[in-house]
Amino acid sequence: MVIKVLVVDDSSFFRRRVSEILEQDTQIKVIDFAVNGQEAVEKAARLRPDIITMDIEMPVLDGISAVKQIMAHSPTPILMFSSLTRDGATATLDALEAGALDFLPKKFEDIARNNADATNMLQMKVKQIARRRVTRTVRPASVAQPVTKKTTLSSATPTVLQRPQKVMQPSREFAAQPNTTHSVASIKKASGKRYQVVAIGTSTGGPVALQTILTTLPANFPYPILLIQHMPAAFTPAFANRLNNLCKIQVKEAQQGDKLQAGTAYLAPGGQQMMVEGRGGIKSLRVFEDNSDRITYKPSVDITFASAAKAYHDQVLAVVLTGMGADGRDGARMLKQAGSTIWAQDEQTCVVYGMPQAIANAGLASEHIALTDVAARIKRETGCG
Repeated sequence: MVIKVLVVDDSSFFRRRVSEILEQDTQIKVIDFAVNGQEAVEKAARLRPDIITMDIEMPVLDGISAVKQIMAHSPTPILMFSSLTRDGATATLDALEAGALDFLPKKFEDIARNNADATNMLQMKVKQIARRRVTRTVRPASVAQPVTKKTTLSSATPTVLQRPQKVMQPSREFAAQPNTTHSVASIKKASGKRYQVVAIGTSTGGPVALQTILTTLPANFPYPILLIQHMPAAFTPAFANRLNNLCKIQVKEAQQGDKLQAGTAYLAPGGQQMMVEGRGGIKSLRVFEDNSDRITYKPSVDITFASAAKAYHDQVLAVVLTGMGADGRDGARMLKQAGSTIWAQDEQTCVVYGMPQAIANAGLASEHIALTDVAARIKRETGCG
């Protein structure tokens, strides 16, 4: 079945370039173009494409506003194109919050090392996301209650995102995630196992999933949390700050030498690797540039999971969420061999059932959990809920 694409951008050059790349794949057909957000809203309703590629900055109606209207009236999987800047990061996160499923850099040379890889990446993203069913978004007024907490973020962490601090309701956050019934896993009792750290790895759909989970954790969460999200370097400071503003726990972009503390989540910086160091007592983070072509993902879930297995042995609760590819499988295997616990998000609530499927196929996960149940299971398993 051919995937029907609506390409939305005010640049004729970019519209043509995206169309040429996509239609090199015989499974993809660009059915029309839109030059602004308002035209995109109208054509989404009339043409019913399988997926929309959307620019952010456009005349008449910007991309974020267009996403909100499309998701409210004619829900469609949307792939955003963004600039790799701080402003671009903030706008892209806003678009994901509005209901877009994923994003790519607008400069194709930032996607991959060569044109062939960039072409394959764009085609693959479109085919993966187009398969995802999305639902209409009904967005009630936000709950205007600030999250008050003592800030312990390093002064070196840039303040990228200036947003009102408020409690956001995870159940209505993103249209990408269906409101499913609770899984059997949600009623399971705690295993009684002892932990020292929680590690969460994710990719496509991860910003949605992480916000849904982390915003429900209490300020006194008893362990540090390691977050590995495939994301460009320009985006992770903004994403960490956004999560910190919304969560009761502390969230920060990880820095070299950070001492792991309970109730704090450490987001691996984009373009770098994050490892746990130390064999006893307080553990710290090693954050470093990775210039190797051998490792595809920077940050890599495998690398962080493997280091956690070495540092914590059988006392890691690891969760693999929605994402394309198989990053995390090898690291999860090392954790499993050390006696740690591995969970995977279930297929029904994933934007892309790639990374969790790799975990499932390898027989590494003890539980397969709906996104809406993950936070409750973590709290129950760790004794704080």
